[in-house]
Amino acid sequence: MSGKERSPRHRPWSVYRANTFDLSAEMMGLALSGNSQDPDEPVLEFSVACSELVTPSLDRKPTSFVAVSCTTPPQAFWTKHAQTEIIEGTSNPIFLSSVAFFQDSLITQQTQVKLSVYDVKDRAQGTMYMLGSSMFSVKELLQDKHHRLHLTLRSAENERVGNITVIAWQIEEKREQRAPVARLQRGDTVNGRMVLPVDESLTESMGIKSKSSSLCKDPLLKAVFGGIMSRTYRFPTTDGNHLRILEQMAESALSLHIPRQFVKLLLEEDAVRVCELEELGELSACWENLRRQIITQYQTIILTYQETISDLHEYKGPSFKSSTLKAERKLEFIPTNLHIQRMRVQGESGYDRTYDVVSIGAPAAHHQGFKGCGLRKLLHKLEEARKQYTQSSAGSGSKAMAYQPQDVVKAKELIAQINTLKTQVCYYTERLSRAAKDRSANALERTLAILTEKTRQLVTVCDSKLLSTAIVALAAARPEFTQQGSPSSSSLSPSSRSPSRSPSRHPTSPSRAATSPSRHAVPPEGSEGSKNKRASFQADLHEEEWEKVWLNVDKSLECVIQRVDRLLQRDKLQSDSSSEDVFLLATEEPSTAKKDTSPEVEKTSPGEWSDALYPLLTTLTDCASLMSDKAKKAMVFLLMQDSAPTIAMSLTLQYRRDVVFCQTLTALICGFVIKLRNSLCDSGFLRQLHTIGLLVQYEGLLSTYGEELAMLEDMSVGVMDLRNVTFKVTQATSGFAPDMLPVITGNRNGFNVRVPMPGVMFDSLPREIQNGMLLRVQPVLFNVGINEQQTLAEKFGDTSLQEVINMESMTRLNSYYDQFKEVLPEDCLPRSRSTTGLPELLKLLSQNVNAKKSKNVEILWQAAEACRRLNGVRFTSCKSAKDRTAMSLTLEQCQILQQEHALAPQVFYQALDCMRSEGCRRENTMKNVGCRKYAFNSLQLKAFPKQYRPPEGTYGKVET
Repeated sequence: MSGKERSPRHRPWSVYRANTFDLSAEMMGLALSGNSQDPDEPVLEFSVACSELVTPSLDRKPTSFVAVSCTTPPQAFWTKHAQTEIIEGTSNPIFLSSVAFFQDSLITQQTQVKLSVYDVKDRAQGTMYMLGSSMFSVKELLQDKHHRLHLTLRSAENERVGNITVIAWQIEEKREQRAPVARLQRGDTVNGRMVLPVDESLTESMGIKSKSSSLCKDPLLKAVFGGIMSRTYRFPTTDGNHLRILEQMAESALSLHIPRQFVKLLLEEDAVRVCELEELGELSACWENLRRQIITQYQTIILTYQETISDLHEYKGPSFKSSTLKAERKLEFIPTNLHIQRMRVQGESGYDRTYDVVSIGAPAAHHQGFKGCGLRKLLHKLEEARKQYTQSSAGSGSKAMAYQPQDVVKAKELIAQINTLKTQVCYYTERLSRAAKDRSANALERTLAILTEKTRQLVTVCDSKLLSTAIVALAAARPEFTQQGSPSSSSLSPSSRSPSRSPSRHPTSPSRAATSPSRHAVPPEGSEGSKNKRASFQADLHEEEWEKVWLNVDKSLECVIQRVDRLLQRDKLQSDSSSEDVFLLATEEPSTAKKDTSPEVEKTSPGEWSDALYPLLTTLTDCASLMSDKAKKAMVFLLMQDSAPTIAMSLTLQYRRDVVFCQTLTALICGFVIKLRNSLCDSGFLRQLHTIGLLVQYEGLLSTYGEELAMLEDMSVGVMDLRNVTFKVTQATSGFAPDMLPVITGNRNGFNVRVPMPGVMFDSLPREIQNGMLLRVQPVLFNVGINEQQTLAEKFGDTSLQEVINMESMTRLNSYYDQFKEVLPEDCLPRSRSTTGLPELLKLLSQNVNAKKSKNVEILWQAAEACRRLNGVRFTSCKSAKDRTAMSLTLEQCQILQQEHALAPQVFYQALDCMRSEGCRRENTMKNVGCRKYAFNSLQLKAFPKQYRPPEGTYGKVET
């Protein structure tokens, strides 16, 4: 290259894709007819083709590419702008990658462009020499009648070595955006510069209706995504036309924003857990010692979360975590290499389609390591430890409570329900008091109906055999119970047979009939019989007392209902002065008198509603609070008993699960936001979304050998945990970017993600979504290992985990489609040019999932197509989302172009190599490891399916 030419290898041109969108008049003067201020549209795009290339060796045809450099006066040096893909063995190459200058390029009509054609002798070694070059100015290209230049290529010795043709593409107006004749015509000038009319279709309202939302300009997407890289291509179709392809890759602000919120919620949840344990009240010495040990374990994990929050807020790096940092402890909650991969396809007939995929490094606990197992095996080990403890406790005759897993789940649900219902009862009690003070009969009647419903729900929740048993167990753990002559201390307290911190659970099984804690004890010697009788009697007393507690709530509610009924009835009778009302009063008063025997009611005047209701409402609130507090403490004690034997193991596993889930959750939210934004005008999708939920399909390329097997275990659990996530769309409070970032609420039992949208967008949503309907998620994961480690797994290892995961996901995918067919019409789904119907496609996928076939990548292809045709969101993942992911994403893009957009089959592999060598994913390797090479070697690639092999010269030994 010229000595003056600058090629900033460490900072590729695409890194400088702008986040500013104001067009200078100079730049506007460049735009060809039909261009707009859409930042996704280049101000200038051209393609190049060479002919009659001559090499010094006449027996060899060149393997060539074109490097594009430019300079704009008064700049005195050349800057490399882009280059085409390499085309092998031809003197007449036609390059598919086009050269685009976007609005941040700052070129003018005086900009000079130099085209340097290189002949590559060895792609693997990167040895090449310059055949020849040619130059032109932007002004020349724009002024040509057909926007086409035919230039002669000359070598350094000024010898003719071939020709090069430059064709500038006119940016087509979308049919729906063609406006009437504008005031400014082509050629009008402002301050001596040519200016084109602004396309009015790019106003906010038209932007909402557009099928493609700009990552650069759309207010919602601009708040969530940034660091956008773009590449353009022009591919021929089977009908002789051309497809314009815009490939983009963007990182997301959510990579940091979501983990910061998520870890804070975990911290708050565990802090509440500690408070609940502290509030259990006084316990006997053995139980108190156990409680302190459990609290100590929680405080350790809380300290870890506090450090993580501090680290996340102190982090000032880029808004994505590079693959080299995937094992960094301070960043372990952040997903690795999270990006949106977008392909926008525009045809000459005017259609415009956008395809988005979220790429993410395998959600796994990389910092914690794998040691041969991931979450699936760890969860199994935890269950085995609990079973073993239960069996050993039963075999030794200790008084351990054998809680079933469903009892533990039920206890957590009861705590959540009690907290919610108690809050609602207090709220509506206050509302009822306010309505009485305002003497609003309608408000009084409506509020009473809601209060009655919520209070009775609370009573029903508390009328539980499991709850009753837990209350007896908690009472037995009180110091006074032991002092009053309970059975031997070992029968109602942590087991004294072992010095470990693990407690023996209460002897009564909650799944059996409610009985005394001591009834299943092994009969001890001496006078234990009389002690057992006393214990049984005391347990029965506690059960009776508990029954009285929730019956008091019921009775208090009945008193409020009766009092409100009488107040409303008297108010109605006294407000009527007609003779008919007098007659009704005379006939109804006797029955009223029978019901109302309280002398206080007789004294209550109709005008004193608030005074009449206040004592009854206070009693109801006190009774409901007493019942709720007793019930909650009993459930907390039950959970304490259940978790105690394995608390250290359980919290360690929970921390790992939190790390993995946070990564999958962050990716999910990115995918949801971009899918919802792109589908605002798709009434079928929106109806499907609020009716049966969103399908999310994770594609895994992990092998089932070594560490990646454990990564796959982690990932599969993280993906399935997404079933506990719901979304709620709200209207953003302002147009500022921070106000449009998603907000997470909830706890490990269920997280809700609130997605704010600008008012114009929110108004276009269906009424159900606007009213706050919770939107569910149906996650599936299909994994097929493709590298050399998978070859080892298939020959010497085990692929059963992959088979199980794929079969489970196939079942869920079929279930989702069955739900769809039951409640929604087929026209809710997007149209496809495929000759294979969706039922047939799912059948083929099922056959492949159940087939024993080596590296059956058809599973991935068919699962991805099924996801797209079911309006789902696509995710692709390998260890670092850099190399195998790049191969998969580019292959999927070319498959879409062939299946849906009639890409000419003879250029399929040329287009694939073009995207892999010059596309956004090549730049992703630069962002992660500082080198524009995929981390493969020739030996590895021999084990890859041929569709996943990159072109020569694009791979080498680099850090992963």
